[in-house]
This record gives sequence, structure tokens and C-alpha cells, in this order.
Amino acid sequence: MFANQLTSMARSMGLSAVMRTAGVLTRLLPISQPTLMVGPGASARLGQAINDFCHHKVLIVTDAAITQLGLTAPLTQALSAGGTRFVVFDAITADAPVEQIEQGVAFFNAEGCDAIVAVGGGSAMDAAKTMALAVANHKHPRELVGYFKGWRAPMPLYAVPTTAGTGSEVTVVAVVSDPAHHRKLVIADTRLVPRMAALDPNLMLGLPADITAATGMDALTHAIEAYIGHWGTDFTDRMALSAVGMIYEALPVAYVNGQDVAAREKMALAANYAGQAFTRANVGYVHAIAHQLGGLYHTPHGLANAIMLPHVLRFLSPAITAKLAALARHAKVGKKNDSEAVLAQKFLDSVVAMNARLGIPATLEALREKDISALAHAACHEADVNYPVPRYMSQADCEAVIRLVLPKGSKPKPRVRKKAA
Repeated sequence: MFANQLTSMARSMGLSAVMRTAGVLTRLLPISQPTLMVGPGASARLGQAINDFCHHKVLIVTDAAITQLGLTAPLTQALSAGGTRFVVFDAITADAPVEQIEQGVAFFNAEGCDAIVAVGGGSAMDAAKTMALAVANHKHPRELVGYFKGWRAPMPLYAVPTTAGTGSEVTVVAVVSDPAHHRKLVIADTRLVPRMAALDPNLMLGLPADITAATGMDALTHAIEAYIGHWGTDFTDRMALSAVGMIYEALPVAYVNGQDVAAREKMALAANYAGQAFTRANVGYVHAIAHQLGGLYHTPHGLANAIMLPHVLRFLSPAITAKLAALARHAKVGKKNDSEAVLAQKFLDSVVAMNARLGIPATLEALREKDISALAHAACHEADVNYPVPRYMSQADCEAVIRLVLPKGSKPKPRVRKKAA
């Protein structure tokens, strides 16, 4: 056992040094930001702007629900008015399965398109990003998994998010799914950031309360994990802390009253700020675990993040007390004269309270004890090689954290030793 502890300590120390070195490099990478249009009617204004680029034909990537709800109408009407031809590919479903992306690539090529507009939540955004990179490089989406696997820049890409969660319109990653192998596939390239994006709160007014909650907690997780990791900069810290304060103010309002345009707009901006923060500062164990839950059980990403967030933060808390206290101040949790330790605890409690307020379950019904070892192993590997976490988990640590969200009645009963006669 002592040998295992030494191995774990050596692993953590070495990986922390590697992650810090990688963090220096991320500060030097050129990452562009899209031209943003913000406010009611922004999606139509984006359509008008796209007209000026004289594309031959634009492919709109979305899902069937978005089409049926008419959320693409302001954009398409503006494109039509400006004489830009377009076609719609609305076959994207949750988690953006790689097979659908293949179909989208084939459709793009068959229609002779030369640009893509993503309209929807994270799945549509990430599908569109992957398609844009695959088309430009004549590669299968699986060949793009990892970092900088495409020689050529993606096809011209524009974005209209319809949820306030992923911040995908400003990030350098696309996460798609491989259902056949129960895995999430991560594609990263600094050129994946769309050229222009529209944050239109009018498109978010009809979001159901449960989706508002899950996507909002996704944005909160992005901001928190970007702030507490080792790759933060003055810029990412400002973005992350601003996002946390905005989410604490606006998310409960948008959850209760989905028609509140001001709250919806603030949430869209908060998700954008959080995206700007984590695209440089990266994420951590919450995402590492959530990706495994999504891959195996198809748990919606935002929901998985929300369920795991308080438990991961409690594990990390000894290493991030000062940062939790700063988060508490920006979330307006606690009192001015509270110590850092008190503020840190109040912030941890506030995350639990926020989940309860938003109807986020405390457990994951799909989770099974028999899967926990493999889930933890995969999550630790993902975090070890990708994320600048402030404190490393052992396999046993990760299993224990995941086990906290087992549904009632599924937790293993403690063994009772019989006394010798």
C-alpha cells in the first residue's frame, strides 16, 4: 500500500510539472475570437453579415427540433433577402454521433456548399465544427481526434447558439460521440473557432426549464474549472469570475421565467465568457468524469457536469481554498468579514443549493456500481494527459467521488465482520 502511495505522489508531482509547462505554451497559441452580435434579433443580423461574404451556398447544421420550432427562420429569411443560397442538414441528435457527421460531410459535398452555419446547442455546434474541419482536410472525423490533426483550416464557419451552456462559439474544441464504442471523441484545433457568432436571446425563450438548468450549470462548470486549474491567466480569470457572478444572478431567473429576455441574454454572455476562459485555461475532473458518463450512459453533458460538480469541488477543496473564497465573493455568497475557509465552505454549499433550486438530481439513475472502476480509470487517464487540475485523484479517489452519485439502493452495503467465537 505504501508503494502505491509513493507511485501516486510521484505521478502527481511529475504530471503537475508537465501540465504547467503545457500551460505556458497555451498562452502563446494564437486563438481568434469571433465577431459577436448580441441581443434580440442578432441571428438575423448575422444572416445579413454572411450575405456580404458572397458564399456560393451555405449549409445550415442543426437538429430537427430547432427546424420545427422555426428558430432558424430569422437567419434563413435574412440569407434569402440577401440572395445567399442555403440548404439545411437537421439530422444532428444528442452528443453528435460520428455517423451523423459523416452524413453531413457527404451532404455538404453533394450540395456544393462552401460555408457552414451551426444553429443549436452544443451537439449542433460541435458537429458543424467537425464537419468544417473534415471537409477541408478530406479526412474521416475519427482521423481528426486529438490535437491539430488537420493541415488545412476548416471551411468558413458561423454560429448561432440556442442554449446558454457550451460556449462552443468561442472554443477550440469539438466533442462528438462514438456510440459503437461508448466513447466521447475530442477534436482540438485553434482554428475551430467560428468567424462570427450571434447571441440572440429570442431564440432561447422557449427552452424548457430542465434544459435551461443543465446548460446553465454546464457554463458554471466551465467557468469554475477554468478558474481553479493551473493554466489560468489574468484574462481567463476575469472571464471566469465574471461568468460565475452573472450565472448566479441570471440562471435562477431564467429557470423560473424562461421569457425573461434580459436573463437569457446575460446567460448567453456568461456562457460565452466561460467558453473564452476554458478554451485557454482548460477544464478538469468534472468534465473528465462527465465525458465517461455521457459515453456509457448517454447522460446529457450539462446534467452530468452539474451532478458531479459539488463532489469534485469538495475533493479538490484543500488545494483551492483561496480560489473557492474568490468564487464566493463573485457569486455574492457569504459576508465581507468571513474568512477564506468560511467563504470556501459557503461556496461549496451554494453549488449544492443551486442544483437543488434548479431541480438537478443529486444522483445519477443510470449509474451502476459494476461500471465505476472502468469509469474512474478512463476519467483519470483523460485528466492526467489533458487537464491542469489543482490536485490529482488516484483511482480509488475517483471511484469514491463517482460512488457518491449512485442512486439510492445501489450503494454497496458495508461488510460486517463477525466476531470470533
